[in-house]
Amino acid sequence: MSAPEDEERLLPLTQRWPRASKFLLSGCAATVAELATFPLDLTKTRLQIQGEAALARLGGGAGEAAPYRGMVRTALGIVQEEGFLKLWQGVTPAIYRHIVYSGGRMVTYEHLREVVFGKGEDKHYPLWKSVIGGMMAGVVGQFLANPTDLVKVQMQMEGKRKLEGKPLRFRGVHHAFAKIFAEGGIRGLWAGWVPNIQRAALVNMGDLTTYDTVKHYLVLNTPLEDNIMTHGLSRGLLYKSSTDCLIQAVQGEGFMSLYKGFLPSWLRMTPWSLVFWLTYEKIREMSGVSPF
Repeated sequence: MSAPEDEERLLPLTQRWPRASKFLLSGCAATVAELATFPLDLTKTRLQIQGEAALARLGGGAGEAAPYRGMVRTALGIVQEEGFLKLWQGVTPAIYRHIVYSGGRMVTYEHLREVVFGKGEDKHYPLWKSVIGGMMAGVVGQFLANPTDLVKVQMQMEGKRKLEGKPLRFRGVHHAFAKIFAEGGIRGLWAGWVPNIQRAALVNMGDLTTYDTVKHYLVLNTPLEDNIMTHGLSRGLLYKSSTDCLIQAVQGEGFMSLYKGFLPSWLRMTPWSLVFWLTYEKIREMSGVSPF
C-alpha cells in the first residue's frame, strides 16, 4: 500500500468523509433542537387543524365549538385530555425529517459557499451569494425530507382523530410510510412538495443567510472570537393543491385563519434556531470539524 493511502487511513473520519460527517453532525444538532421545541410545533399544528375538524362536524357553528383555541389553551388541552407525553406525539418522524432536512440543507449550503460560489481572498462572502445559497439549500433539504414531513404531520393528527372517536390510521411511523406509499405511490410521499420547498427556500434565506452573514461579520470586524457568544448573537391530502387549500381555508374560516398558529410557530423558530446553531457549532468543534 502506498504512503498516501496509509496517511489517508490515519486521518479522522471527519476528514476522510467531510460531507457525510457534516450531514450526521447537523442531524444530531437538529435532533436536540427538535426534542427541546417539539411541543410548540405540535401546538401549532393543532391550532391549524382544529378549525377544519370543527367545520367537518358542525359546519357554520365551528367558530364557537372548536375544542380549544390559543397557544396556551391548546397545549393545556392536549395535556389534560391526552397526557403530558402526547406533547411529543409525532416526534420520531419529526426527528427523521430534521436529520434529512438539516443534513441536506447544511451540506448543500457549505458546498455552494466553499466550492461553487467561493469566498473572496479576504474571506468575505457576499450577501447575494449567501441569499442564493440559502434558498437553494432550503429547496434541496426540503425536497429530500418531504416524505418524512408528510408522515410527521399525519402522525400529529392521530391524537385529534382519537378525541373525535375516529379509528387511528397508523400503528407507527413505519406503518404510516408504508400506508401512504401503498395508497399514493412515490408521488404520494411527495404530496405538497411545491409549497413546502417554496416555504423552505424563504425560511433558509432568512436562517442560513442571517446566521452566516452576521457571524462572519462579527468575527472579521469586531474583537469577538468564533465562540458560543458569537454563535448566540448570530443566531395533508385533504386538498387538491396549495391553491385549493388556500381557497378552502379562507372560505371556511376566513382570511385570518391563514395565520392560525403564527405565534407558536414564531416562538418555536427562535429557540429552535438558537439550540440548533449552538449545538451544531459545539459538536463540530468537539469532532474536529472547522467552524461553520
